[in-house]
Amino acid sequence: MILAFWNWLDRYLFGEFSEGKTPGALTLRVLRYPYALLRDLSRGQINLHAMGLVYATLLSLIPLLAFAFVVLKNFGGHLELQPIILEFFKPVGAKAPEFTQKVMEVADGISTGLLGPLAFALLLWTLLGTIKKVEDSFNFLWRVEEPRSFARRVTEYVTLLIVGPIVVVSFLALSHNALENATAGIGRYMPFFERLVAIGEKVSPYFMVATIFTAVFMLVPNTRVKWKPAIIGGVAAGILWAAVGQLFTALVVYSTRLTVVYALFASLVAALLWTYFGWLILLVGAQLSFYVQNPNYLRMGLTELRMSAVQREQLTLKIMFLVGRAYHDGKTRWTVDSLCRHLGMPGIAISRLVHALEDAHLLTLTDEEHLLPARDLGKISIQEIIDISRNEKSGQVGWRNLTIPAVDAISKTMDAAWRKSCGDMSLRDLIEEA
Repeated sequence: MILAFWNWLDRYLFGEFSEGKTPGALTLRVLRYPYALLRDLSRGQINLHAMGLVYATLLSLIPLLAFAFVVLKNFGGHLELQPIILEFFKPVGAKAPEFTQKVMEVADGISTGLLGPLAFALLLWTLLGTIKKVEDSFNFLWRVEEPRSFARRVTEYVTLLIVGPIVVVSFLALSHNALENATAGIGRYMPFFERLVAIGEKVSPYFMVATIFTAVFMLVPNTRVKWKPAIIGGVAAGILWAAVGQLFTALVVYSTRLTVVYALFASLVAALLWTYFGWLILLVGAQLSFYVQNPNYLRMGLTELRMSAVQREQLTLKIMFLVGRAYHDGKTRWTVDSLCRHLGMPGIAISRLVHALEDAHLLTLTDEEHLLPARDLGKISIQEIIDISRNEKSGQVGWRNLTIPAVDAISKTMDAAWRKSCGDMSLRDLIEEA
């Protein structure tokens, strides 16, 4: 029943009713985004990553704050971390100040050297491992198959740990000073302006959360994320954070069952639940950013791409034909993104074949990410292109090649037949014939 409902929604949102420029078609195309997010959540993969990050958070929260204390103490701004931690724990309810105070005390103790250099090094290693788990989760959502190298990972992570706290605290200080100056100036003589300042003080935490989310969406995935999709995902995640936080706070305040069942551990359970919801919101925002930047993935979602041999051959030929014709006619160069939009295929299908064609020295990628033929069009045969699509490696260990004469004979006959049909035709011949 549920599967039938999802299939009906899929056909309705991606069918003929969604085509065109009418208001109804535009509404259906907008509704694809919440549909895709809800569908992905129902399949459980995002939830599993959020659960894993809850465990990572428990290991890394204190090391993260301790490292931030060490960095910010040199600037006298380590106490500015307290409102950030309080904002994180606020949905837990009355226990939020207590949690905040305990976390601050432990982080301050570690940062002053109570554990010694070896223990602090182990905590730092735990923190770097946790950041890697976050990157892996974002790379999963962005369909990034190659993570950062070890050297680049360590360099960028340490830079983030040093620069990140300074940027966040500076942002908070500038916002606070701006509000204070506004209140101390003309705001004293303009009650309406004072009310605006009061509203700004209430909204500023959510603005801060949305800004941090946007920065995370742009910097963490090991791929190029455009600023517009990152902002859309950050604002949506910030709004969702505020809404879910209010609901969670009301649930904690008015629910007595949690206290009855868990007794003294009720606050700890509430903190764990909110940490899970926080990561879930962050991952949903990252998924939305990905869909905004790559709308051709909306229908496919997180399912694994599986193409038949015929589809792979046709797609490889189309990629080479389009890139070769654009080069031959002197038209606008193709990129992986533009090929995805034109062919209506997910980016992972195009990028895998483009990598295979690059490895075979048939395509080359410029600094502007434009695709160009790597050789003269007359020296690229159609047989060579089809060979690449047929022999693209799956990444699996090869099996034992058992010889069966009857099967080998028919395979050779079929191979000879398609090679004969292609003949000596080159990519230039195909383009000029078209």
